[in-house]
Amino acid sequence: MKKRRRTLNPKLAALIEYLYILIGSAVVAIAFNVFLLPNRVASGGVSGISTILHATLGWQPAYVQWALNIPLFIAGVVLLGKQFGIKTLVGTLFLPFVVYLTRNFEPVTPDPLLGALFGGIGVGVGLGIVFRGKASTGGTDLAAQIIHKYTGLTLGTCVILIDGLIVLTAALVFDVEQALYALIALFVTSKTIDFVQVGFGYSKMAMIITSKEEEVRQAILHKIDRGVTKLSAYGGYTEHERPVLMCVVEQTEFTKLKQLVKSIDPAAFVIVMDATEVLGEGFKRA
Repeated sequence: MKKRRRTLNPKLAALIEYLYILIGSAVVAIAFNVFLLPNRVASGGVSGISTILHATLGWQPAYVQWALNIPLFIAGVVLLGKQFGIKTLVGTLFLPFVVYLTRNFEPVTPDPLLGALFGGIGVGVGLGIVFRGKASTGGTDLAAQIIHKYTGLTLGTCVILIDGLIVLTAALVFDVEQALYALIALFVTSKTIDFVQVGFGYSKMAMIITSKEEEVRQAILHKIDRGVTKLSAYGGYTEHERPVLMCVVEQTEFTKLKQLVKSIDPAAFVIVMDATEVLGEGFKRA
């Protein structure tokens, strides 16, 4: 008999999400203060704008971030609706607050390349945690959504345009080399967010076309103990029905799957793909 999956109390689940937002925002703020700001790496977003204004006018980054985040949040609610909710407001306000509290932290490195790399990692980890809390830290992401709604441009294009303008401004205010460091930080941030969201849990999805479909199916079910989905398909040349077996296995089981299929049908046609996140029975819970 299968055990029932225990579900979190809604209030506890909400509390955990708020903790994600607070912890993630704090990580972003500290990474900004100890890596990005001292090395003048303006890697897009409101933090990038505050870096440029701090270097040119001496304005306190936390004040600049509040001054931009709050109107953007209000504009987002007015123009896009109330879908952002209280959690995004918490991230919007708390991140600059931690930036202010940690403004006197000593820089970890004076090397702008290291600052861009580890600053990008820190910001990516923090944002990934915030996203796990089903929120965001507001900022230029809201501006991108507003532009997306009223121009018809894709959301990705809007984000690239805004971040691109900030990086271009950094190139004009500082120099081209600083802009290149900012691009490195942006790239590292995006990859780190993906890692935090998905983790190391890469699995393999195999699509198997074989004349011994039933034997292969039974072997996977009983020797690897993995489920198999049978897909209806037809050969493009023969127009004969050729069922396809789809199976998802862990990395450690993949070699065993290949050897098993080969031992049953050496002529089997196998297509293998990475499955970055698998939710369900035998894998990660949603």
